[in-house]
Formats: sequence, structure tokens, C-alpha cells
Amino acid sequence: MKFEFNEEQQALRDSASSFLKDHSSGDHVRKVMESETGYDADVWRRIGTELGWPAVIIPEEYGGLGLTYVELVALLEEMGGALLCSPFFSSVCLAGNALIVGGTEEQKLEHLPGIAAGETTATLAYTEENGRWDAGAVEAVAKRDGSDFVLSGTKTFVPDGHTADLLVVAARSEGSEGEEGISLFVVPADSDGIERRWLPTMDQTRKQAEVKLGDVRVPAAALMGEEGGGWVALSRTLDLAAVALSAEQIGGANKCLDLTVEYAKDRIQFGRPIGSFQSIKHKCADMLLKVESGRSASYYAGWAASVDDAELPATASLAKAYCSDAYFKCASEALQIHGGVGFTWEYDIHMHFKRAKATETFLGNAAYHRERVAGHIL
Repeated sequence: MKFEFNEEQQALRDSASSFLKDHSSGDHVRKVMESETGYDADVWRRIGTELGWPAVIIPEEYGGLGLTYVELVALLEEMGGALLCSPFFSSVCLAGNALIVGGTEEQKLEHLPGIAAGETTATLAYTEENGRWDAGAVEAVAKRDGSDFVLSGTKTFVPDGHTADLLVVAARSEGSEGEEGISLFVVPADSDGIERRWLPTMDQTRKQAEVKLGDVRVPAAALMGEEGGGWVALSRTLDLAAVALSAEQIGGANKCLDLTVEYAKDRIQFGRPIGSFQSIKHKCADMLLKVESGRSASYYAGWAASVDDAELPATASLAKAYCSDAYFKCASEALQIHGGVGFTWEYDIHMHFKRAKATETFLGNAAYHRERVAGHIL
């Protein structure tokens, strides 16, 4: 398959690259990641109102642009290279996708326009202390109480969970196991009984939080789809999120390669640039191979998502597995070539190394996704 962006898609990439160069430089990232919110509110406002990025994949009838996952992948690749600190991934790729896939018409009309405009930030509260990424990850309980539901449990490592306006919460019926009994609920983050706590993590460029659900009462209108039938929507949401994350990762891997080649040309050792040494050339060549192979996997998965291809679960896992390895490999090699200075705050490689490690495990590590690919093949 020959894949190339059309004129409009390339224009989107170019405009994103130009904006991020000015508003997500290494110095800007280091500044905003020190805050508890983890992003610049003014930059986020401009992203929503001037650039319209949060509206890319949201259907036009809900205030979006109605574009495809191909455009989203193109955009996220640029964001990943720039380490953009924003609630974009949590709002659009997690909660936004969940609402598009599994929300009722009323829920879509109520929440998607705000997400598309960048006025509403949202996230998916899914994982828990068990550290799993399959259906068994959901242990929070949803009990029926008259016409309402009462949610209890603790969600961990929720992206932007401490600042989001809206939560899509996964919970299960009492006594249910596996894929059975899981439901999704749309819950305002300021609801009574919700406690949120920011979790300092290794990757400070993407904030995560703990969300405690202390008998949170929600109306029946908060239920997304049928009670107990939420795993289908949740599983697809996670596949779409894996595709999006793979695009971010390959953007970061490519940036590691660019920074390394630039450094290897400038760093003089034994009277010559270190880039002239064969061992450094080999490392850079291996990084280039990882980047190009990962880009092909990510782009193919993006196409599969855009046409609702039946192979999406397998292609999403394939892309996530390979791009996770590629990003961490490129960040590791870049750190080695930079030497001791690479792990100082003055060099962006330091931040990419931490983002690479964090995204390697987020949404499931490479081993988990390879097992999923094998399952689809068999």
C-alpha cells in the first residue's frame, strides 16, 4: 500500500508544526510541566478556538469537523514530536472517542460540542490498582438504587483526571466477571462523592491522577448504552486510543532521531564530529529503520480506524506494540549518543526518554499487545 497525505492533510501537519514550534518548544514544555495542571490554559484556548484541533474527528452534527483518523494521526505525530502538554489526548482520544462510540444521542449532543470547542476537558477513568488493561481491569462497582446508579471504587493513573470537567467512568455490576457486566457512565467531575488527587509520575509532560468514587450517585441518563453491555464500546475506544498513542510515539521517536543527528554533527571528539564514527552511524541507521517501520504501522492503523476496518483491533495492537518499542529504543540510543548531558534538563532527550517509558506501559505494554495480535491471528 502506498500511503501519502493529500494537500489538505499536509497543510494540517504544516500548520501544526509551525504552531508547536512556537508554543511547545523545549523551554515551554519544561515550564508548564512543573505546574499541577500540566498545561498552558492560553495555549489550550487557542488550540480549541483558533486551530480547531479538538474538533477533528467529532462529527459535524455535534460541532466537530467530521474528519477521519488519518487527519488525527497526522496531527498527533506532530504533537508527539513536540511533547505538547495539553488535555488533548484525554479529551479527544479517550473520552471523546468513548462518547462517539458508545454515548447516547442525548449525551453526544450535550457533551461533544464542548469538547470540540476546547471548552470542556474530559477523560476516561478505566484502570485501577490491579494494573491490568483488559476487561479484568474494571473492579469499580455500579449498583442500582431505584432509577439511579451508585458508583464506588478507585481509579488510578487517569490522564488529566484531576483537572478534567467530565469523566467517562467504567464500572461493573456486582458479581460480574470479565467482559460481562461492564457499563460506562458520563459523570461531571465535580459530582458529590468524587475525590481527585494528582499523582506525580515519571513523565511530567502528561499528568495523571487518582479518582476515588465514594458512593457517587448518578441518574439513569448517565448510563452510556445498555447496562452491562459497555465492554464493546470500551474495547473499541481503547483500540482507537492505541492507534492515537502510536502516532504520538512515532512522532517522538522521529524527534529523537532528528535531535541525535544534529548533536552528532556538532559534537567534536578526537578532532572530528562523532557522527563520522561508524558505530554512531550504525545507531542512527537503526533508529531510522525503527522510525520508518513504526510510521508505516501507525499510518496503516490510522487508515483502518478511518474506514472502520474489521482488522482494527489487530492493527491497533500491532502499531502500539511496535511503536512502543521503537520510541523507547530511539530515546535510549539518543541518550547514549548524547552521553551524560542527555539526562540533564537542558536537553529535550531527557523528557522524550521519560515519555517513551511512560507510553510504553500506558494502554498495555508491547507484550500485552503482541498477545492480542496472536489471539486475532489464531
